[in-house]
Amino acid sequence: MNEIERNRLSSDLLRTFVAIAESGSLTLAARRLHRTQSAISVQLRKIEAELSASLFHRNPKGMVLTEAGEKLLPAARNVLVELDRARALFREPLMGRIRIGIPDDFDDTVLARTLAVFARRHPAVDVIATSGCTSSFREAIDSGALDVAVRSSPEGVAPGWFSKERTVWAAGRTAVLAHDEPIPLAVLDRNCWWRDLPVEALNRQGRRYVVAFRSSSFASLKAAIRACFAIGVLPESSLAEDMNTLTAADGFPALPASYRTILVRPDAPKHLTDAMRSAIEDACLRNSNLWSDALSPRIELR
Repeated sequence: MNEIERNRLSSDLLRTFVAIAESGSLTLAARRLHRTQSAISVQLRKIEAELSASLFHRNPKGMVLTEAGEKLLPAARNVLVELDRARALFREPLMGRIRIGIPDDFDDTVLARTLAVFARRHPAVDVIATSGCTSSFREAIDSGALDVAVRSSPEGVAPGWFSKERTVWAAGRTAVLAHDEPIPLAVLDRNCWWRDLPVEALNRQGRRYVVAFRSSSFASLKAAIRACFAIGVLPESSLAEDMNTLTAADGFPALPASYRTILVRPDAPKHLTDAMRSAIEDACLRNSNLWSDALSPRIELR
């Protein structure tokens, strides 16, 4: 085997590299590619050996690109896009209609990316998307009202999850909270675990609170938090730039993570549901800030 053949980069290796870079985790990359973590590690060692370069720093927060990795990532993405386009020239285009349920606690960019990725890959498929509380999605799948749905659940009740995210206490950036005053709480006014989460956590801690704002939507809940009218619980990716997080240092209890699973109607067209599942997983794993510690509590306590 000559030098060129030994150093040939396969699309399989490039996909592994991109999956690790976008998810920031060997475990999540393995889930995305439906492989074992050990297989992903082997492939990473192969591509680093072929390039004679270290592509990631390994640290407690996950896999972070090195300078060489940053240089490779855009090139690898471009190669994979062109390969996908070439394959698409000889692939029978998907057609039909698919109905999808998306949690309204999803970060806006994840929702937009999911739909954009699917539409770009499968322009002949009609997509009907519903965004709302996920507590009704199981019934909608069972009744045939939805073909695919993403359900959010707390830790311990989400077997087969494909992504997870920190759940945080959120406050407006200029909010002021006195230690001896009840917490003005914003809660969701609907039958789901998000409604009960902040109340149960504060009750266990024995912390006083008053429900100052109720809403059936995450959008209104975020508006009340941003206005410094109340403090609430959000997925970390939903934090806006004018919000801060509150932690144990501020006297707030720890919260369980949010786990997401994909529900599929068994008799739905498999070629469509598999394609949508792939778009959802890609969009979530590209949202690499889910486990970021960049937002530190800066609320003024007095």
